[in-house]
Amino acid sequence: MGRWIVCSAWPYVHATPHLGTFLHLLSADVFTRYLRAKGEEVVSVSGSDEHGTPIEVEAIKERVAPSALTDKQHAAICELLRRYRIELDNYTRTESPVHIRFVQDFYRSIDENGYVFSKQVELTYCEKDELFLPDRFVLGTCPFCKSDGARGDQCENCGRVLDPIQLIEPRCALCGSMPTVRSTKHWFFDLPKFADALKKYLDSNPQLPDNARNFSYGWLEEGLKPRALTRDSRWGIPAPFRDAEAKTIYVWMEAVLGYISATVEWAQRIGKPARADEFWLSQDTKNVHFIGKDNLPFHVIIFPALLMATRRGYVLPWQVSSTEFITFEGQRFSRSHGIGVWIDETLEIAEPDYWRYVLMAIRPETSDVSFTWELFEQKVNADLNDTVGNFVHRTLTFIDRFYEGAVPAPGPLTEPDERMVTEIREIPRTVGGLMNQVRMKAAAEAIVEFSRRGNQYLNAQEPWHAVETAPEKAATTMYLCAQQLRSLAVLLAPFTPSAAESIWSQLNLEGEVHQQRWDSAGELAVPARHRIGRPKPLFHKVDVHEIRGVLNSRHR
Repeated sequence: MGRWIVCSAWPYVHATPHLGTFLHLLSADVFTRYLRAKGEEVVSVSGSDEHGTPIEVEAIKERVAPSALTDKQHAAICELLRRYRIELDNYTRTESPVHIRFVQDFYRSIDENGYVFSKQVELTYCEKDELFLPDRFVLGTCPFCKSDGARGDQCENCGRVLDPIQLIEPRCALCGSMPTVRSTKHWFFDLPKFADALKKYLDSNPQLPDNARNFSYGWLEEGLKPRALTRDSRWGIPAPFRDAEAKTIYVWMEAVLGYISATVEWAQRIGKPARADEFWLSQDTKNVHFIGKDNLPFHVIIFPALLMATRRGYVLPWQVSSTEFITFEGQRFSRSHGIGVWIDETLEIAEPDYWRYVLMAIRPETSDVSFTWELFEQKVNADLNDTVGNFVHRTLTFIDRFYEGAVPAPGPLTEPDERMVTEIREIPRTVGGLMNQVRMKAAAEAIVEFSRRGNQYLNAQEPWHAVETAPEKAATTMYLCAQQLRSLAVLLAPFTPSAAESIWSQLNLEGEVHQQRWDSAGELAVPARHRIGRPKPLFHKVDVHEIRGVLNSRHR
């Protein structure tokens, strides 16, 4: 049995997550469910990222405390996770006392180890708003790709990490005025000291996807620079360094530590605080992160370096499953411009399982994906309803009608039957092999293809004719189809938990589908003469025109 830490990028709670942000939480849940079915030991963690100037500024505008905004949004996200059946071991928040204490202790430790220094720096300052502007509140033209609208921390067009002073024609994101430059004291993490160790880490880690590996090597070749640890902001974790009373820890430099603090909090909650170190300080642990490609530098360079700086022996990221972007009809998600799909409105359109499947089936693992309502309709109708649901319903209604609801005993196996037995025995290895590579899009496709092969087998065997002319053949066909349905339930459980439970219930099998071993999907485990439950449709079709009608009425 292996030991795993499954980490999902922490959504920033300035707004309800859109599909692209939600994708990482869902991916973590699907992967965790798969690992547990394999019998692995897993802790899965994430949380709400709630500090930083964007929320502080919004609170000033609304004349409320920042915590009032984040309390409300955190509760809303927790409810959405519940409805989507995303069952992380600990979904916490950066305002958690455990997280705050952990972050401060962490940075005291690396300061004592000699990896933190302070210096006077020149930062952008808005004379009109009378505040130092954090990275994201300075906009301008990227000095590398010349794209306008680049933020002071990163260019969304080329992905380069930036400093606000690098921007061409910078402007304040709040008022649009040109900022001035003022001197202030800040604390820095001495990242360049870890260049050799990071290269060794990348060289010895073949699991990393190409986008993570190439991006990270590019960073190393350019030469690493010290990374700021503090900000002139009131809303955040107070910096623990001497003479830093007016500073807070930069949001990104605390959020990545949340994976550890969330594990610590989980271990404390279950009454076994030593469990956190058992996971994070064991080199046998595999540490997997689900993030977007824009977060790569923090997870593949900065986070590993911070872990090294503690000298505690923290396990470094084993896999960083960094997806490309999901766009909406080819455009970046933008709430202010009404472009995109947000998770709170998805449940007005279709059931959670539909979204869980579609997001995995279009997961942008190698290139950007443009979400459209036509694509959603196609995936639900063709894959879920016409392929998976159709095979399930055909099989169960036939057994109910012609065998009085009891799975028939098989006769001698013909060549087509033998091929189906082989497919059943191999399917958990096929899908599991893709899951082991974190290729969840291909895994979802393989499950649908397994259902499609079931429909093809039924069509070829024609049990509706054979039940009269060759009853042994018909009985064998339906016996094997019942086995395939059990396999489908086990395979679908990580992806569409409610649909998997429905198949299991309609088969009238004992126990719960989520308690079944993954490898049992390859067994012929439904006994002959076993009585099934009452068949009912598993999915229903969606209509793009009806969807647009729901959205139009919602946005009026």
